[in-house]
Amino acid sequence: MKRDRIIYFTATGLLTLLMFFSVSMYLFKHEDVSTMFTNFGYPTYIIYPYAIAKLLGLIAIWSTKLKTIKEWAYAGFFFAFILAFFAHYMIGDGEQTGALIAIILLIISYIFNKKLKKQ
Repeated sequence: MKRDRIIYFTATGLLTLLMFFSVSMYLFKHEDVSTMFTNFGYPTYIIYPYAIAKLLGLIAIWSTKLKTIKEWAYAGFFFAFILAFFAHYMIGDGEQTGALIAIILLIISYIFNKKLKKQ
C-alpha cells in the first residue's frame, strides 16, 4: 500500500508540475503560445479558457470528494494529451515528447488512484 501511495503521489505531482508549466506558458508567454496554436490551426481565443480548464482539472484530480468530476478530469486530460501529441507530430516540430510524458504520468496516476480506492 505504501508503494502504491508513493507511485500515485509521484506521478500525480509530476503531472501537476507539467500542467503548471503549461499553464504558465499560456498566461505569461501568450505570444509564443499564440504562434504555436496558429501553426496547429487552432484559434488563439481558446488559450486562456484552456489554461483555466487545466487548472480546474488539476483541482478535480487532487480532490478526494469530487469522484465523478475527477473521472471526467482524467478523461479530459487523456484526450487533450492525445490530441496534443498528434498535433505536434503532424506539424513536425518535435515537441510531442512532453505530451507523451503527460500521457504516461496520467495513466500511472489513474491506475494507482483506482488501486488506492480499493484498499
